[in-house]
Order: sequence, then C-alpha cells, then structure tokens
Amino acid sequence: MKQALQALLIQALQALINKGVLESVPDNIRIDHSKDKSQGDFASNIAMVLSKQAKCAPRELAQKIVEQLADASEIEKIEIAGPGFINFFMSQGSNNQVLEDILSQGVEFGLSTVGNGQRILLEFVSANPTGPLHVGHGRGAAYGATVSNLLRAVGFEVDNEYYVNDAGRQMDILATSVYLRYCEVAVFPDNAYKGDYILDIAKQITNIDKHDIAQGVCKDEKDGGDKEKHIDELIANCKSVLGSDYQVIFKLAIDSILSGIKADLADFGIEYQQWFSEQSLVDSGLSEKTVKALQASGHIYEKEGALWFKTTDFGDDLDRVVVRDNGLHTYFASDIAYHLEKFERGYDKIINIWGSDHHGYIARVKASISALGHDPEKLEILLVQFANLYRGGEKVAMSTRSGSFVTLEELRHEVGNDAARFFYVLRKSEQHMDFDLDLAKSKTNENPVFYIQYAHARICSVLKQAQSQTTIQPDLTLLSSDTEIALVKELNRYKDVLKASALNYEPHVLAYYLRELAGEFHSYYNNSEFLVEDDALRSTRLLLIQAVKQVLVNGLSVLGVSAPDSM
Repeated sequence: MKQALQALLIQALQALINKGVLESVPDNIRIDHSKDKSQGDFASNIAMVLSKQAKCAPRELAQKIVEQLADASEIEKIEIAGPGFINFFMSQGSNNQVLEDILSQGVEFGLSTVGNGQRILLEFVSANPTGPLHVGHGRGAAYGATVSNLLRAVGFEVDNEYYVNDAGRQMDILATSVYLRYCEVAVFPDNAYKGDYILDIAKQITNIDKHDIAQGVCKDEKDGGDKEKHIDELIANCKSVLGSDYQVIFKLAIDSILSGIKADLADFGIEYQQWFSEQSLVDSGLSEKTVKALQASGHIYEKEGALWFKTTDFGDDLDRVVVRDNGLHTYFASDIAYHLEKFERGYDKIINIWGSDHHGYIARVKASISALGHDPEKLEILLVQFANLYRGGEKVAMSTRSGSFVTLEELRHEVGNDAARFFYVLRKSEQHMDFDLDLAKSKTNENPVFYIQYAHARICSVLKQAQSQTTIQPDLTLLSSDTEIALVKELNRYKDVLKASALNYEPHVLAYYLRELAGEFHSYYNNSEFLVEDDALRSTRLLLIQAVKQVLVNGLSVLGVSAPDSM
C-alpha cells in the first residue's frame, strides 16, 4: 500500500510542477504508518518538506496536494492534520489485502531486497578466550546474531566473524594460571585467572614437570608489591623453565576454552562463517608490515624506545603506542592489522559490535583506517551495554578474573534459549539492561516472550480444533469488528517494522512489535468466537488468525526464538 500511495503522491506533485507550484519531486517521499489510529493508517510530511520550494505554508501546500490526488479505491478518506501532515485512511478492502499476501508468501512475507546484495562483514562477541562466556557476553551474542538475521531479511549478504584474541599478554596469564593450578600452589596470584574452569584444564595436563616458578619473583599486591609486575615475572619464569612444554599448556588452555565458546554459541543458535585468529596476523607478518607501512607514511614516531601512532592527527585525544619499548606489539597494533585485512577482503560495509567500554577505542581505529588509505565511513561500530543479572531482586556480582560469574551456558539452562535471546534484545543496545531471571522463567503475561509464544500456541489450538470442520471461501468483508480491524492494521505494519529494525540495527523494535501483535490477538481471542456455525464467518476468522500465526513465526524466527505449537 505504501508503494501505491507513493505513486499517487508522485502523480499529484508532478501535476503541481506542471502548474508551476513546485520545481521538482524529491527522490524519497516519506510515508509512515500512523501511530495514532485516529490519524488514519498512513501519514506523509511531504507538504512540510516542500513548503519552502512552493513558497507557501505547509498546510496550504498540503491542501493543493490533496486536490491533485487521483481518486483511488484503496483510499477511504484523506485529512490534513497539525502543521501540514497528510493522513490517509485506507479502505478496509485494501487493508485486508495483507492477509492474502501473508498466506501466499508464508515464511518469505516481510522479506525485501533493499540491501541489494551488498556484502557486510559483521564481527561480534570476540571475547578473549580466557574463560567461558558469561551473561554479559550473551547480550552481544544475541544482539549480533539478530542484527545479522535482520540484515539478511532485507537483502544484505552477511558474514559473521569472531576475532579470536589468541596472542598477547592475557593468553600468557591464562597459560601461567593453568600451570600454577597444575602445580597446586598454595597461594594464587592476585592477577591470575581463578575460576574452577582453570583447575579443570589443569587436570588434563600430563607428563609435564612441576616447578616453583615463583622463585625470584617480586611481591604480589596482597604482600605490598605490584600485581602486574608479579604476574609478568611469573610468566617469564614459566616460559623459561618449561621451554617447549609452555606452548603445550598454552595451546591446551586456549583450545579448551575456545571449543567451549564455540559449542556455547552454537547451542545458542549462533553461527559464524569465520573464526579469525589474532595469532595469524603475527605468523603472517601482517602486523609488522602494517606498522612499517605507517612508519613509511610518517604516521609513527619513536619516544622513550616505543613506537607511537599519531592518532591525534585524525581526531583522537592521545597518540597511541603500537610497539612497546621491549619490542612487543600492542593489542592496538594487531587491531590495526586486523582491520586492514578486513578492508582488503572487499566488503561493502564492515560492522563491529563492541562492548560499551570500548567507546574510546573508536577514534583510534578509524584513525588507523584513514592513515592506511581506506574510507573509515565503511566501518560502523555498534556499542552494547553489558547486562546486569538479577535473581530474587538482588544483583548478581560477576568478575571473570576472580571466577565469580554466571556463564551463558548456566543462564540458558536456567531460563531457556528463547527467553535469553528475546530478553537480550528487548532494549536498545546502548541502554543498560537488567536481566530479571525470575521474570524470564515465569509463565505469565508479564513475560513478553511467553506472552508472544502463548499467542502462537493459542492459534495452533484453534486451528487444530477446526481441522474437522467444513470450510468455505472466506469473505473478508466480514472482518468488521474493532478488534479485527485493529489486528489487520497491525499485520500491515510488519514489513515496515522489519525493514526499520534492520536498517537501524534495532532488534528491540521488532520485539516490541511482536508483543503488540500478540496483545491485539489476545484481545481478539478473549472477545470473539472462531468456531462459529456460520461457515463463511468461521473461515474468515480462521484465515485472519492463520495470518497472525505466520507473522508471529516469521518475526520470532528473525529474533532466534521458537514458536511452539503448545504450551
């Protein structure tokens, strides 16, 4: 219907051009679903957009546009509202067309080609493999997977990627932590990883000698020393004493944790096309080549034995170290090389989903892209706030380093994949989120995912009961009650909601729409009979709820949530 209205408006505007009222027609004429049902089905602000060109007030131009609109059977009436909005009230017949579209298109209803096959590389989660994924990572996982589904639904080609930080200091802390557990040391370092999973990995070690790697090491923080220097000296001793066995432990630790992460995400319904290794940047020499390229272009200078990237030339607040005074590349150096590698793969757009604590990292990454001769506007960075977990009204404390956290696996087992996926995307990604475990497990109307799934199950129950009854051709003119008209109008919104959710990276908009659709259905269910004696009325109402069922299935599928037949 929106396309039909746009065509009518273009004709009207062209007529005004011919009369000398306007000079040109804009490329994009905005038509939105009206939020207030008293304001019709659709609204356009075109008169306000073109009033300056027409040299008259928006309401005056709106009246001229309306006078030029050709009669169309789809439009019941047109009103001018507020400063110059044009409100369209569509005929019930045109609204009802969506029912036939939904049932003929099935799972493809709502899909579009607005993305025109553009290729997108979407990187998300990318948590350091130093421990299992926890509930904080779960939000980024659910958000990223749903954004990927949304973009694919509107015609983009999307590759999901996980950047594995399998090189650098944190990995050395992990390997040393495992070795210390293997050695069963009595006092564990403040800055080591302490979770039970470290002990589980240590139990897999065989035929490696146990040494006291704490000899000659400076004091830890609890003893009045420096915890960072303490762990670094433990790492150096561990490497020196173990020799090649250090790499055995290093690989065992990373492989064990990474395999768990992969399994966890797969069980959460998340698929990646590629797992990209940070170590591969070192092994291939790309990280070193990238630094040299920046040196050659004059973007790097030396200070106090370290190499600094002049990110302030590109809007960053400080210059950044890329090679430390000990010759080791920083994480930032690897990240520059990684983004260069991404750009060279030829994607139309690159999207990173990062935790909100990485906000300050955006400027320096975009600076590196500019310095290397690429367009930083091709990179879009979406930020996700970590989730706060509540049980029994109390916030659950979490710390990966101390080992005190709730894993994503534990969360999924407690509330189920469906509730976890839905709750994680129910808020804007930039907003703080409180995940209420008790609500997620409840079977009440206050639980939004239960409320939506229950609507689907109710429809399935009605359709199952109707299987033995004779049906005839539906008569859509019989859909005349307020609840039926409201339900049909809600179904008409789905395609636009899906498109907007995708292009704005806002899964919560689709989630809220599904809850509203479920609400309209539950009202219909509570106020209507479906298996009535009148064959035509029965067939018509069954067709309507079949269409609702299909849209619920389609929308939930995009969110990664199931649509059970019974509950």
